[in-house]
Amino acid sequence: QVQLVEFGGDLVQAGGSLRLSCAASGRILSINNMGWYRQAPGKQRELVALITRGGSTNYADSVKGRFTISRDNAKNTAYLQMNSLKPEDTAVYYCNAGITPISGVSNVYWGQGTQVTVSS
Repeated sequence: QVQLVEFGGDLVQAGGSLRLSCAASGRILSINNMGWYRQAPGKQRELVALITRGGSTNYADSVKGRFTISRDNAKNTAYLQMNSLKPEDTAVYYCNAGITPISGVSNVYWGQGTQVTVSS
């Protein structure tokens, strides 16, 4: 069974940094795009950053220059380095990936989410 698990959420002061990790596990043939989304209370889930298998990236305007997405294909893991954090970055952060299992159909998987809280 394929799973995505996020790590690294925490409480941090404004201006600080955090690094989130997203590890895919299970009988995986390949992983296509991997992305980070976030959802603040009372708001819709939004895309934060996306990275293709080849390493091309895309960022929400609100995090450009502050956040960096990367991945290690050998470890089936994606990362989100978050610098210069602001209180408005406070949200539950979710990992998302397009995964093809060894036996099965390609699908989009979500992690359970990790809480990031930025205090002012």
